[in-house]
Amino acid sequence: MRRVLTAAIAALTVTTAGTVVTGTPGQAADRPGRSRQIPVAAPAPGSPGLGDSYFPTYGNGGYDVDHYDVRLRYDPASDRLTGTTTILARATQDLSRFNLDFLLDVESVRVNGWAARFAREGSHELAVTAPRGITRGQALTIVVTYAGVPSETLLDGYTGWTRTADGALAVNEPESAWWWFPANDHPLDKATFDISVSVPAGVEVVSNGVQPRPALAEPGNRVRWSWRTTTPTATYLAFLAIGQYDLVADTAPNGQPVVNAYSTTLGELAPAARASIERTAEIVDWASGVFGPYPFEAQGGLAGPVDGIGFALETQTRPVYGPGFWRRGSNPYVVVHEQAHQWFGNSVSVAQWRDIWLNEGLATYAEWLWSEEQGEGTAQELFDFTYAAYPENSGFWQVLPGDPGADRIFHDAVYDRGAMAVHQLRLAVGDEAFFALLPAWTAAHRHGNATVAQFHASAERISGLDLDDLFTTWLFTAGRPALPTAAARAALAPHQPKSWAKIREAHQVRQR
Repeated sequence: MRRVLTAAIAALTVTTAGTVVTGTPGQAADRPGRSRQIPVAAPAPGSPGLGDSYFPTYGNGGYDVDHYDVRLRYDPASDRLTGTTTILARATQDLSRFNLDFLLDVESVRVNGWAARFAREGSHELAVTAPRGITRGQALTIVVTYAGVPSETLLDGYTGWTRTADGALAVNEPESAWWWFPANDHPLDKATFDISVSVPAGVEVVSNGVQPRPALAEPGNRVRWSWRTTTPTATYLAFLAIGQYDLVADTAPNGQPVVNAYSTTLGELAPAARASIERTAEIVDWASGVFGPYPFEAQGGLAGPVDGIGFALETQTRPVYGPGFWRRGSNPYVVVHEQAHQWFGNSVSVAQWRDIWLNEGLATYAEWLWSEEQGEGTAQELFDFTYAAYPENSGFWQVLPGDPGADRIFHDAVYDRGAMAVHQLRLAVGDEAFFALLPAWTAAHRHGNATVAQFHASAERISGLDLDDLFTTWLFTAGRPALPTAAARAALAPHQPKSWAKIREAHQVRQR
């Protein structure tokens, strides 16, 4: 919690050296009538990172962001982006300066209305020195104006901005914001968003959440699109899709708005994309019965252009899917995976990037649960198939899902061995405890952050079992884990998965 200075402290006189020299609050209790000097911490720079063990310079210390207002103007023909981002934040310490994560050219910075000095530091840091002192608990309004060509703004030869034939995609993980808005770029500092983009008429803009107003015509044959998300969002989960899109609006079973968007470039892939993404509301309804209430204010998905990204990302409220997912026909499983992330990764976010198994292992296992519920293969069958797919001498088994390393946070082992670990947990604790654990976990850490160690502790608390060996073996030990013997499997019979009809019945009772 943050506290502001109270009126009682106003009586103190503080020297320029930062020490209290007079005033009753600073007197020694055992020496009435005499005062002594009490040290007061001098304002200091906020740290240029939040101490992530994999990405120590990501995020910044000294302040917490409450809200981003991102107001942009974009021209697809030139890929030129100009913008003003207003950041509403609060200082968590006395600050002499603070950093933002950002790469485009900055024209000006203002802090609480006053022009501030700024300079580049490190690979992606913008250091801001305010013209007036900032005290702990103080509200901050930071206004940054900037411009640039994101696709030509490279960091070590890389850009997180994808230019397409008809627009652009700002979609990436773990870094994306650097190319379109200044931020405290780490999942530990979530915020709400207003995102507004002016584009030429005939171009669509899609982002997170809901549209607080319809697209508005502007001078110069332009249109301004606005999107708003009112629930805490990690910066890498905010996105932009600009180009030619067909938007399909509907209402979900829970009454929420659903907006799905399809690039007009998809051609023969469009039917498969629609057959998959239009099941979003159905999948969210199912997942809500397994993982707990849906944590956000809107639903949807976006099928990106054929020259866009080669992956899917769980951008909050509206995942973005690359075209490759539709080349073999409809693919509801990728929709299940990205929608499961709305709980595991988006609402309950990693405390550090080393905890990525909490996102990917659980989202991958959600695909197995969906397969089981749909009668297309049990989780046990999928476990057996996946386990057999990687020979004992495969390098796959040398990657630790619980601590994969910064260069392997998206390794197959984080997904597949991660899902196998979840299945072994389910077998060990039984369905009753397992399906109680999932909604309890998402409720306990809703809109917050968590670690693998906390999940481990929650599983032990709910099951009443010592699970140290299981977590150590499957998440933190190199090598292919040995499977239980036939006798051991027989002993687990009472814990084998029950029918989905019984699972649904149990959830209906719990939800009532």
